[in-house]
Amino acid sequence: MSGLRSKEEHTAAIRKDRRVALVVNTHSRRGRRKYLAVMRLLHAEGFRPLGAYAVMDPRRLPDTIETALALNPDLLIVGGGDGTLSEAVKHVPGTDAALGVLPLGTTNNFARSLGLPLDLARAIRVFRVGKVADVDLGMAGDRPFANLTSFGVSVEVAATVRPWLKRVLGRAAYPLTALTILPHHRPFRAVITVDGRRHELLTHQLNIANGRFHGGWQIARDISIDNHTLAAYQLGSGKRLRLLVETLIRATTGRWQSLAGGPFVTGREMLVEIDPPLLADVDGEVRQITPLLLRSIRNGLRVMVPPDFVDT
Repeated sequence: MSGLRSKEEHTAAIRKDRRVALVVNTHSRRGRRKYLAVMRLLHAEGFRPLGAYAVMDPRRLPDTIETALALNPDLLIVGGGDGTLSEAVKHVPGTDAALGVLPLGTTNNFARSLGLPLDLARAIRVFRVGKVADVDLGMAGDRPFANLTSFGVSVEVAATVRPWLKRVLGRAAYPLTALTILPHHRPFRAVITVDGRRHELLTHQLNIANGRFHGGWQIARDISIDNHTLAAYQLGSGKRLRLLVETLIRATTGRWQSLAGGPFVTGREMLVEIDPPLLADVDGEVRQITPLLLRSIRNGLRVMVPPDFVDT
């Protein structure tokens, strides 16, 4: 982040000049429904966007985000699900803009990791009263990610879950879709190498987290998006029943362990090897394939957060 103004200067500029640009993914039902409300609430908080873009075709998001950043806003406000926010984190790092997050998705994992209110009015108020912080950015190969890279059942879930089911059930749509896939899914053996030490496991699901939440539930009590560390963990084992039971317990009770006492492998850099190679789901985008090197980029992304966010 060298060469950029200080976070204090950046915060002061946003509060004083209110130079913002807005990009909302209106392909989703919630994005379409909330777009006018977003504009109204921004105006109520004293913001007049330099440019406001409602994107109906998700394929236009990359170019639209670049167009918005070309206006040189102090704050780029992006509304959508975690996939939309994941697209934004490809473009914002290295610019002199901070990312403002509108929680318009199903699980809003990234917004939760930043401690943002999920109520739209309160989330927008953060842009006026909050502060600029720098949080960690994950890298899966050459692909940045804000929240999670995963292997196994979740890759098939991402490709299978129905949009209407997400609208009706919200985050519960994901474990329910997994139930339909699991009976036919074969376990895989993975090797995670961190600091020269190899960790072998047999599982149906492996996750590498940069953020604090997965599927709307906290991964561990002491995990952070700003601790400069990735956390790898499996759900269940090679047995389908164990994966099913563990997923349901966590989904219904939110009972998560500490990074120190739970089944976690942590590190700033980790190599994941799987034989035969598997595709990786990187923040909802299924592109990368193993073997895959994952890294934590310390303070790689500037974001707008509530005043009480602990910025390290």
